[in-house]
Order: sequence, then C-alpha cells, then structure tokens
Amino acid sequence: MRLVLRAVALASLLSGCREHAPAVPEAAARVAPLPTPAAGTAAKQSFNADRFARRPKPAEMTELGRQVFFDRSLSASGQMACATCHDPRFAYGPSNDRPTQLGGPDMKSPGLRAVPSLRYLQSIPAFTEHFLDEATDGSKDVGPTGGHAWDGRVDTKHDQARLPLMSTFEMANPDIASVVEKVARGPLGPRFRAVFGDDVFGDPVRGSTAVLMCLEVFQQSPTDFYPYSSRYDAYLRRQIKLTASEARGLQLYDDPQKGNCASCHPSAGYHGAFPQFTDYGFNALAVPRNARIAADADPSFHDMGLCGPERKDLAAHDEYCGFFRVPSLRNVAVRRVFFHNGAFNSLERVMEFYVERDTNPAKWYRKVGGRVEKYDDLPAKFHKNVTQDRPFGGAPGAKPALSKSEIRDVIAFLKTLTDADLGEK
Repeated sequence: MRLVLRAVALASLLSGCREHAPAVPEAAARVAPLPTPAAGTAAKQSFNADRFARRPKPAEMTELGRQVFFDRSLSASGQMACATCHDPRFAYGPSNDRPTQLGGPDMKSPGLRAVPSLRYLQSIPAFTEHFLDEATDGSKDVGPTGGHAWDGRVDTKHDQARLPLMSTFEMANPDIASVVEKVARGPLGPRFRAVFGDDVFGDPVRGSTAVLMCLEVFQQSPTDFYPYSSRYDAYLRRQIKLTASEARGLQLYDDPQKGNCASCHPSAGYHGAFPQFTDYGFNALAVPRNARIAADADPSFHDMGLCGPERKDLAAHDEYCGFFRVPSLRNVAVRRVFFHNGAFNSLERVMEFYVERDTNPAKWYRKVGGRVEKYDDLPAKFHKNVTQDRPFGGAPGAKPALSKSEIRDVIAFLKTLTDADLGEK
C-alpha cells in the first residue's frame, strides 16, 4: 500500500480551521503509522494576512468565500458559479450524470474531464514525482503523489480556485484581474473592504489574493467539506455496528486477493485520524474511451493525465502517461458519474469494470476490424503503464476477483461512506 504524507497545517491565521481530521482513539485497530514527509513535499502556505490593512478573521473569510463560491456574476456568462458544478447536495460534486459539464461564455462549451468532489481534500500534500514509502524503510519510490485536480498540477486550494475562474470551458474570465474587478464593483465589494481594509482592491495582486484566500478558507470549513459524519465514521467511533452485508463488503474491500481496494483507498487512518480513502497517488486504469465526451470524438485525441494535455511540465515523461489521481471514495455512492472521463454512471458498472477489465475485455472496449481494441483510450506504447494489481489482471475467460454477490457487499460498504447530511440520492 502506498503510504502518504500529511499536508502541513495551515498558518496560525487559520488556527480556527486548520487542516485536520478528528481523532478517533476508539479506532486504534484500523490505524496505520504516519510516514515522515519527504524533503520538499510540504504543502505551500499561500496565506499572508500582513499584506492587508486589516487582519482578516477565519470566520469572516469563510463566509466571504461561501458567497464567492455561489456567485454566478463572477463568470463570463453570468450563469455559472463554483457551486454550479460543485453542488453541496452532492458532496460538492456534479448533480447530473453528464461526463463533463457545460460552461464558457455561452454555457455551451463542454469540459475536458469529469468534475470531482471537493469534499475531503483538506489533507492532500503538494505534488511530488518521487514519494518514498515508509512501509518499506523509506527506500521504495512509489512515484507521483499529491496535488489537486485529476493531474495534480496545482499544490494548494488557493491555486486550484484560480483554474475554473479562467478556464475557457468553465467560468471563462480572461484573467484574474477581471474577476477581482467584478468582486470590487459588485455587492460583495463593501464586505471585502470591511474584512481586509479599504485598500484591498488597491492593486490586482492584493485583490486576487483576498478573493482566492476566501475561497481557500471556505473549503477548509469542517462542516461543509470534511464533517466525518458517515455511518463508517460512527462505526469507527464504536457508535454503531455494520450490517452483515456491509461487514462482508469491508472485508472484501480490504482483502488483497479480492477487492484489494484499500491498496489505493485505505480504510484505516493515520495516528487515530479518520481515513481519507485515498493514498493521494496516481494510477493508470485504462478506463474505456467515452464517446459522450466531445474531445473523444477526435480519434487523434487522448487524455494522458499526468503527461497532458492540461498539465505541461511532465509531457516528456512517457512513464506517467495515462496516470490520474486516486480520488477519495468518501461519498462515492452519491456520485452519478465516475472516473476522469465520466465513463460510467453507476457503482455497479465501476465494480464490474474493475474485476472484468482483463477477464472480459470485449464487454468494455470497442472492436476494430473484428478485434477488441483493449485499453482503447491509451496509445499502445503506454499500455505498459496500466496497473495489473488485483482486482485487475487475469486472462480472458478467467474467474473475476469478485462475484456478483460480493460486488453487492462491497457496494453496501461503500454506501456507509456517505455523510449524514447527504443521505441516499
């Protein structure tokens, strides 16, 4: 299992809303040791209150960030807010089953990738190409780890918040200065001046820092973004027992010879913290090409994840092509679209793909000239990057790692990861 570093706690300015997971002393049996962060991998701190005339309070920034998050006027179309794609009723993920969302100046431009949930991102470490696994005496390099977005190209929520504001197929602003101008002239302008000082919009850098800080601090709100209120959290607190099906599902989830899900989505936390259900790493799963994505209609286009097209700095690293970030499985049961390209719309299909990708490839991949084009969304020279770890692998016709009834049990367990405020969708 790839163990991961923890993000550095937020600056003292944010002492009321530090990155953390509540302690769970009762769950000691499901606790793994915390690895030592590798050099140079600590999360960047983007908070600097000293540049403002007034020192803002975390509660003030949280509320301002909330209002910015829901403000449609900050988009070029005037119709899209952050919450348009990141709906709080769906764990701050999309509310529909579109593989990508529509945006841009006319709200007709399709995105490139599926919209992820924004919950439980508070502990993502900064991106590093080389993470040394403490489980193997710190000598094993398990490769790329950390960073936000499907390709880990930004290290902090501060920088992540900037991406959709200026993406041509999202909020489509020409630059961050235009966003700041809208905030300064809009109904939130007076409140920003009251919180940060009258000169907060005196220059674009100061103004953009204030706006992005508020979005960042809002996304550190425990109530909104990491409540740890699921049935599984209650189970870890020893407040409830799992049903027979859920307990079997957890056992299958953890079993290296069955689901092996915990190898990338650990079900045990670190030092008494609640588990995040991600190792923050990257994998090439060879998800099938999705004809519902506009870009995939071009046969020459391939989304390579870590090596492009959105990320530019790793384009020459063939060994990373096809790698996408391992998402948290918390609240996965309320999602209506899965994987980076939204290839599937149900957990049942996701689980069937995991166990039948290699044992029944004709079920998942298109045929070309009467032959199954296995791993059809990844050029052949990168097929060596595709993971073969359980439950993947196996020859065509071999028995899948999980039966249909076992899949039902795993899904029953996954449903215990839904936060209490969301319920079943």
